[in-house]
Amino acid sequence: MLYKNPHIEQCLEGNHSLLKGLNQKEKETLIQHHTYAQYKKGEFLLKDGEMPHGLICLSSGKVKVFKEGVGGREQILRMVRPQGFIGYRAIFADSPYCASAIAIEDSSICIFEKDCFIKVVRRNPDLALKLMKTFADELGFSNNRTVSLTQKHIRGRLAESLLVLRDTYGFENDGKTIRVYLSREDIANLSNMTTSNAIRTLSILASEEIISLEGRKIMILDSYKLEKISELG
Repeated sequence: MLYKNPHIEQCLEGNHSLLKGLNQKEKETLIQHHTYAQYKKGEFLLKDGEMPHGLICLSSGKVKVFKEGVGGREQILRMVRPQGFIGYRAIFADSPYCASAIAIEDSSICIFEKDCFIKVVRRNPDLALKLMKTFADELGFSNNRTVSLTQKHIRGRLAESLLVLRDTYGFENDGKTIRVYLSREDIANLSNMTTSNAIRTLSILASEEIISLEGRKIMILDSYKLEKISELG
């Protein structure tokens, strides 16, 4: 099958794509009813309150999904890796987006036309089950994070956030450096704490040789200890 662009190929054939198992006719349908776009670091992919026009699939790059709270402070809800869907709740709920999404590095997306995608899902029970499992996993993750971010101490929250980043994006080739470079403010917003507390806690973990810091690079030196800190809260 010849693809019009590498963006759609990643969304349909990537290792983490839920659409990889579609038959040729279904893939051709999605190809015919998609658009793609590219975003620079810091640009909005979607905004809280907007109505969705299609299902967004991240082809390349990294994206944060966040909610703006009291005083304009952000709470990062989740991080998205390539082939992940963005804004799917609004598509299936037929309602506005309830959060915003920003590229944290240069990113590209495919947008599948809403009605077309829904038709493919209705005709493919295997895809419907995959989506249901994904939604259930996301709900479980959100429920656990709600408890963690409200009940764990600062040290446990930050440790858990570093593990979330590790599990989402993996390591660089050295097997230690988390493959995403967030600002201290973003790490704080992911961990439900102030930026000053995030900076202080990162420094303490580095002094204990559990992690190592080099600018925005964070290396995990002792995964076992970091997991224990997260577990104990």
